[in-house]
Amino acid sequence: MSVVVIQFTTLDGIVSDPDGSEGTPYGGWLFRFGREEIAGDRFRLGGVLDEGVVLLGRSTWEAFSRLWPGRDDPFSARLNAAPKLVASRTLSDVSAWANSRLVEGDLLDAVKAEQRDVVVMGSIGVVHALAAADLVDEYRLVTFPTVLGTGRPLFPAGSPSVELECVSAERSGATVLTRYLRARD
Repeated sequence: MSVVVIQFTTLDGIVSDPDGSEGTPYGGWLFRFGREEIAGDRFRLGGVLDEGVVLLGRSTWEAFSRLWPGRDDPFSARLNAAPKLVASRTLSDVSAWANSRLVEGDLLDAVKAEQRDVVVMGSIGVVHALAAADLVDEYRLVTFPTVLGTGRPLFPAGSPSVELECVSAERSGATVLTRYLRARD
């Protein structure tokens, strides 16, 4: 089992409010380069969605549960069919999106007990908790050529030090997909 974090990010590492749904002054940076920059399987997840499980925080799950079920392109069909774990202290019903279930008990314990690969989409609070517990094995980042100077960063000040190895970098339009693996002893 491995934990794969996927994030859309700015050049300065900001991951918050990419679509503008949070209403921040800097939000919506994701769409400034066109929808083709985010269409399809931009993170090259492929079979990971077929064999693994998607982990989402509450707000990301709520946004995705309104967006993805109505889509039927190949990537959307794969994502809709994938099992989804929802980390939330407030939700009690996740039936709005097929194959979703709430994480029972402690998030970190649930991830450690998971036998399948875990793909964390968005959900920066979940990402920060997993990173602080040294559970992230891979980061797949689609980086947009913009600098915001404000917002929630992928790696906030005071984050634990981590050694990563860049295993690929692929330019597509205005963005770059990079894959970093955790350097394990």
